[in-house]
Amino acid sequence: MNALVGEYSFITIAIGFAIISGIILLANNPKWNDFLAFGMILLGLVVAWAALHPRPTLLMDDAREVQSMIGAGRPVLLEFQSPY
Repeated sequence: MNALVGEYSFITIAIGFAIISGIILLANNPKWNDFLAFGMILLGLVVAWAALHPRPTLLMDDAREVQSMIGAGRPVLLEFQSPY
């Protein structure tokens, strides 16, 4: 449930938005422009997901290593830096 709310919250909201917009647009005798509008909404959601979805970075392995060191029971010194 935590991944559904945190990591995949965009997908959850997008599915809800697609269902609601589909009900509104396609409920009463839809015409071709209603199908076109619904298709554009779905295309926009897919493009937004492609642009915004989380991607693994080069530092993911370092983060896993630090998490394993913290749980090992010995003191760990963390230094945070910024490039600017």
